[in-house]
Amino acid sequence: MKTITALLGSILLAGCMSSDLKKSEQMLDNFRCTKIETSQMSNNAVTDYYQQSLYSTKAKAESYIQQYQQGQKLFDIPLTEVVQQQYDLYKDACQNLGGILATQHHP
Repeated sequence: MKTITALLGSILLAGCMSSDLKKSEQMLDNFRCTKIETSQMSNNAVTDYYQQSLYSTKAKAESYIQQYQQGQKLFDIPLTEVVQQQYDLYKDACQNLGGILATQHHP
């Protein structure tokens, strides 16, 4: 009986992880900032910070998803929450640089 319960628990957990992964991958599609004219931006610490934030938050989200795909669980919270946190930082950076987020696509 314990073996069956453990097996069912594993299957349920794998299903939740798969769903979380799919949602996170879909969220990654929203990491698109448009209408930024970097050639016209003044080069100062503030714009440098937001440009770095724009690129690093997306890179982190991609890395977290890739590690999750490889079976590594890095956080005690769902992957979608981690990716959402990175997206919120990305969105702020995009807006502070004068960019516009691309239209979000949700299947």
